[in-house]
Amino acid sequence: MADPERTERRLRPAPLLFEPSEAATDPEHFFDLESIEDPRELLARATELALAFRAAQDRAVEFQALAAAQLADPRRFDRLAPDAIAAAADWTEDYARRMIEFGEDLQRGTAPDLD
Repeated sequence: MADPERTERRLRPAPLLFEPSEAATDPEHFFDLESIEDPRELLARATELALAFRAAQDRAVEFQALAAAQLADPRRFDRLAPDAIAAAADWTEDYARRMIEFGEDLQRGTAPDLD
């Protein structure tokens, strides 16, 4: 069963808005933070972005684990061995095994919280 507090955190972070291509080429430009002059507002927006990026990272890792578990599923005729999954994801073989296990736990709904 999903932790309600964790689900709430996933819904709460600030939206990550796509930046225009010309802004993305400017190394000083980052989600318009450089234009915020009020330090309180800057802290609030930077904190929102940090939380959003953490939430996005957590979700991405969960999806990696799910994909690894699916690719390693022994019921698949084209299943991959942990070393092949590790090579595809640029992981060590040991990490691939742990991600496969984490993905299996996610599929069963018994995965531990990432926090």
